[in-house]
Amino acid sequence: MGFFDQVKQGLKKTSDQLTGLFDSFTGTNEEFFEELEETLILADMGAERAMDAIEKLREVTKEQGIRGPEELRAALTEILAEYLSVGEPGMRLTTKPSVILMIGVNGVGKTTTIGKLAVHYGQLGKKVLLAAGDTFRAAAAEQLAIWADRAGADIVRHEAGSDPASVVFDACQAAKARGADLIIVDTAGRLHNKTNLMQELSKISRIIDRELPDADRETLLVLDAVTGQNGLQQARAFQEGAGLTGIALTKLDGTARGGIIFAIADELGVPVKFIGVGEKAEDLLPFEPTGFVEALLGE
Repeated sequence: MGFFDQVKQGLKKTSDQLTGLFDSFTGTNEEFFEELEETLILADMGAERAMDAIEKLREVTKEQGIRGPEELRAALTEILAEYLSVGEPGMRLTTKPSVILMIGVNGVGKTTTIGKLAVHYGQLGKKVLLAAGDTFRAAAAEQLAIWADRAGADIVRHEAGSDPASVVFDACQAAKARGADLIIVDTAGRLHNKTNLMQELSKISRIIDRELPDADRETLLVLDAVTGQNGLQQARAFQEGAGLTGIALTKLDGTARGGIIFAIADELGVPVKFIGVGEKAEDLLPFEPTGFVEALLGE
């Protein structure tokens, strides 16, 4: 099953609504545009973005004399895909080792996403090392160790409650000694306050800067798509405190509406780099903006 089919299956609820709506389009019908705008808002796109997209669609429809649903769908696909064309697409991991720093609140699927990334890059021929930097959550390191075994990756872990920065330091040393291509770092999702959490992330970043000054680094925020607009609040906080290079959006597998992806890209200028559409390792997919929009609109 390809990217389009997997995403369409995950976004079935929104996709089915939009497919039915497009099929009802017969020309310049104001009631249709109002209903389409409402559907996009309910899909978590946000009122401002939905209104802007529909206004652009009205203009294109008038300029091009669009009368059929397929032409209209293609026009909206182009408009929505443009929202997602932000930041640097793809992952920049050209150095040996490179680093992916994974951040996000507890419960969004961060550790599972790390495991799936380890499988993904292992299948691409990279020697992967996992750093169990979330030393505060019970069983986080054990969960990561299971994924390391599944992915054939190395892992560096310390006892529960130990200093996360020391784990990252040891992981940097181990990666250099073992010739690893990629270090994927798990981090705490919750400490006793936001300031403390951001200070911990800054400390980890300084360790990486010092030990691997020339390494390519991606900082990915893992977000649960089901949380909708609450995810945007999380993204704002982490963007301020950690500086993001990308988003990994999880749980696009039937209950999510999908529109939050546009709000994050448009408001924060941070590209989505991976999406999770199921439980299996192969259900973490490198993001394709146009393919995502086509699946969302039910093409």
